[in-house]
Amino acid sequence: MTTRETDHIPPAAGRAGRRRGLIRSDHPGYKWVALTNTTVGMLLATINSSIVLISLPGIFTGIRLDPLQPANVSYLLWMLMGYMLVTAVLVVALGRLGDMMGRVRIYNAGFLIFTLTSVVLSLDPFHGGSGALWLIGWRIVQAIGGSMLMANSAAILTDAFPLRQRGMALGVNMVAGIAGSFLGLVLGGVLVTWNWRSIFWVNVPIGLIGTVWAYKSLHETGVRRPGRMDWWGNITFAVGLTALLAGITYGIQPYGGHTMGWTNPWVLAGLAGGAALLGVFCVVEMKVAEPMFPLRLFRNAAFAGGNAATLLGAVARGGLQFMLIIWLQGIWLPLHGYDYADTPLWAGIYMLPLTVGFLLAGPLSGALSDKFGARLFAASGFMVMALSFAGLLVLPSDFSYWAFAALILLNGLGGGLFAAPNTAIIMSNVPADARGAASGMRATFQNAGMVLSMGVFFSLMVAGLSGTLSHTLSSGLTAQGVPAGAAHNVAQLPPVGVLFAAFLGYNPIQHLLGPAILGHLSPSAAAHLTGREFFPHLISQPFHDGLVVVFSLAIVMSVAAALASLIRSRTAVATSQTGPSAPATAPTPDPAEAGPSAGVLRGRVCDSAGRPVAHAAITVVDRSGRQRALTRTGEDGTYSLATAEPSSSYTLVVSAEGHRPGVVRVTSGTEPVVTDVTLAGMSTIQGTVRHQHTGLPVPDARITLLDTSGEVVTCALTVADGTYTLDNLAPGTYTVVASGYAPAAVDVALREGDDRQVDLRLGFDDAG
Repeated sequence: MTTRETDHIPPAAGRAGRRRGLIRSDHPGYKWVALTNTTVGMLLATINSSIVLISLPGIFTGIRLDPLQPANVSYLLWMLMGYMLVTAVLVVALGRLGDMMGRVRIYNAGFLIFTLTSVVLSLDPFHGGSGALWLIGWRIVQAIGGSMLMANSAAILTDAFPLRQRGMALGVNMVAGIAGSFLGLVLGGVLVTWNWRSIFWVNVPIGLIGTVWAYKSLHETGVRRPGRMDWWGNITFAVGLTALLAGITYGIQPYGGHTMGWTNPWVLAGLAGGAALLGVFCVVEMKVAEPMFPLRLFRNAAFAGGNAATLLGAVARGGLQFMLIIWLQGIWLPLHGYDYADTPLWAGIYMLPLTVGFLLAGPLSGALSDKFGARLFAASGFMVMALSFAGLLVLPSDFSYWAFAALILLNGLGGGLFAAPNTAIIMSNVPADARGAASGMRATFQNAGMVLSMGVFFSLMVAGLSGTLSHTLSSGLTAQGVPAGAAHNVAQLPPVGVLFAAFLGYNPIQHLLGPAILGHLSPSAAAHLTGREFFPHLISQPFHDGLVVVFSLAIVMSVAAALASLIRSRTAVATSQTGPSAPATAPTPDPAEAGPSAGVLRGRVCDSAGRPVAHAAITVVDRSGRQRALTRTGEDGTYSLATAEPSSSYTLVVSAEGHRPGVVRVTSGTEPVVTDVTLAGMSTIQGTVRHQHTGLPVPDARITLLDTSGEVVTCALTVADGTYTLDNLAPGTYTVVASGYAPAAVDVALREGDDRQVDLRLGFDDAG
């Protein structure tokens, strides 16, 4: 092991940009504060994507609106998907904004917006369509706050945690995000039985605590990259993705006698126009100097593969939640004695094994992937999910719950296995100044995949149902005495209406036939039709036919995602110049994932006494002054990072709070280069200024520090109790001068790491 002495650089004057808080960013415990707060933020954002979903029956009852009336279906669709659509559109722009203005600043603003909109949502003063529009509109504003949280949480954690713990931290955060979508099902089911407005009230105390806590405790520790907003990119991306996802959303709505709306001119226009605008967006991003969606990052194969896996995985599991809920609410729960009105709550409860699987596997997978590598765990997670989908595929409609619970637990374990490693692959393959944009891009692929899966899965399910449901409904109803004309009309209703009826906890046959037809039947026939067994037995076989198609696609998507997770980046590709005043940076590859062509630098940073210096910033700069890599030392003072090219000369810059910075010239090779760095400790002078005669402390006295050449090094004012502190001082001889009354001066010699007490006494001067 070779040890190189550092070339000393004069310390920076002061601590510019460091914000006071409950705990400083260089404190060993700060990373846990960041993890806890961002986990609460992710939970809050994702719980609210599903808490409304399970509470829709209570919400529509509360605002006195029948969502299954043809004129009201659009309200239902926007309540279901509006939040996810907005987050999919905005997270990239807000992640890029975090890179420019500060990730913590944007994250904190998101917490505040989310909390305030929760209050506004709970105060909906309208009924009917106006009440629905109030909720949809403010949910869109709430989604802006949620996007700020989702876009920057992973970037904040990547900044705060060293490489060896990053997978664990991202695992906890990702599992919180994914588990939140399932916890919201149970929470919403419980709260909506009391009062539908309570699903928004519950956000307020958590949001207020989280907002104040975030403002007080989080610090900007990342690389901020000043720049300009890419307005053309933002506009084409937002309009294009909104048109595309809205087209998919309306594609599952019936149109012109068809069971779905894929022939609707507006749907076709949205799909074609959205795709065309996204094509224009890609052209714009390749031309502008500072793109919101840095397409250059996709030159890194690992980054591209990780995002492809995110999208495929989101499509595979996104529709699963809806399919399982409809399966439980429309078939299994009624067959086992549950009233339709109670099925939303119990569906959430019976799906808890899925959440438990995420919670068990996520943090464990993150921690193990830090030690053994991320790719194996990410790919294994997707394969476990594919296995669970295969099990669900062969499960009968009226299944044994324990078999169902084991399969969805397995699915949750698979999701937990891939979540953190997949995120770590993405976030570890981007430069430090692009982490906000990369985090937003990852969230965009995830959220867009969720919305896409809704359209794909519902379309496949409706296609599977349409072949048999009409005949099954018609023959089943006429066999119970329903007039042929009425039975035919019900049978011709689009299958999506039947699915939504079961999903919303309505009694489907009672809702489809209506009181007029049921009133003409015998009481026994009406009771049988609206009972707990007729509809589940009627729909079970057609529904299972649809599930075969849906889960078969999910298996294909999961296997494809596993393959995408295995893609490696053999070389780190330097990015293009992003502007005249912003030099490009290269992605910082994970040394554990680095190919044989990458140069690896590693070593240990310690102070002059040999003690490890934790959380020291390690920056690698090439000959042109560009940043090539950035990391921090661990608790044991060690670091490891990969450079883009071997056999190249770099400058290694090491800085840490309370120490003089050091620089070392290193040359990377195909074998790891070990470079240990010793940082000289900074010294401190502190003391109290008192009145010479009374002994009372003197506030606002001016303290000036001079070096041996008479140059002023630093200065300070005493506070109310007469104390002062001069820190970050290099070893040497100084003169401490106090003025404000008759001046006083004291000489002091400092050694490395000294903490000297220098008290002074002042008398009155002639003017006193």
